[in-house]
Amino acid sequence: MAENPKYNPALHWFAVATAVTTFLLIGLGGLVTSHEAGMSVPDWPTSYGYNMFALPIKLWVGGAFFEHTHRLLASVVGFLTTVMAVWLWLGDSRKWMRWLGVVAFFGVVAQGVLGGLRVKWKMASLGIFHGAVAQSFLVLICAMALFTSRWWLTSASKPQVGVARGLRSHVLYVTILIFIQLLIGATMRHQHAGLSIPDFPTAYGKLWPDTSPAAIASYNEHRMEINNENPITAFQVILQMVHRIVALLILLGVGAAAGLAIKRLGACDALTKFAWFWLALLVVQVGLGIATILTNKAADIATLHVMVGALSLLAGALWWLVATRRTTLTAFAVAGQNKLN
Repeated sequence: MAENPKYNPALHWFAVATAVTTFLLIGLGGLVTSHEAGMSVPDWPTSYGYNMFALPIKLWVGGAFFEHTHRLLASVVGFLTTVMAVWLWLGDSRKWMRWLGVVAFFGVVAQGVLGGLRVKWKMASLGIFHGAVAQSFLVLICAMALFTSRWWLTSASKPQVGVARGLRSHVLYVTILIFIQLLIGATMRHQHAGLSIPDFPTAYGKLWPDTSPAAIASYNEHRMEINNENPITAFQVILQMVHRIVALLILLGVGAAAGLAIKRLGACDALTKFAWFWLALLVVQVGLGIATILTNKAADIATLHVMVGALSLLAGALWWLVATRRTTLTAFAVAGQNKLN
């Protein structure tokens, strides 16, 4: 039937490869920001006046190495996405899936343009939108890999256990909160002011830091003496505190999702196991966040923090998609059984 195409392993694994490459691109983008290399190559779409693909190796030095490598890998992701979109349009009978390929194509084009405008206009704030689109694009590509998987295409013929609406809603809300948290993190990273709060678990020695003008002036004086970093504002300090509070809420939310999954689905259900994996990711993410502070934003630690954050968002999104698929199939099965009776 048109809505149940035959499983195509080549297409599925191509989608998986595109998703993995996109994830690596996010990591490389994290390195660009962590190394303050965003403007190391000052022109676009050329690189130091050369065709981007013909830049001499001798110029791949310092921050330019990270920035130029990021551009090249972005081109690879763009090419893979284009191939996948065409492949889906010609080879997938599901109309909605074909249009999803079109959305992915325009999404990767928009992402490339945002990255280019960030360089052309020298606007650090565009980096925030660039990061947000990157996270959304990763979820989209991974969802497409799921939609082309054997499980998705053959699950309709197998018995499925539905997932209660309350649990699905809980996971969806926590996933949205993770996306908001990633936006907060991107905002902090693209202010290029270093750590606005240098200690943990306290904040300038208190549970809630003093953000009066005198206190901010004192913080900045100390920062200039120790690290020679750009000055911070009260807003940046408060934003860092919000980031910490939201991190705690997310950790509790994912923990609750794992507990609810055991209660509603049983310990042996695949979604329950995946919920516990999700919780483990969040524990690692919180640990990396703490390490980022204690190491004064070491580039490798900060980049890992970005990458695990992306995985945490992805885990929640895929959990919700699988749970929704299972629940829909269960409802269809029950409706069909009622018709027979």
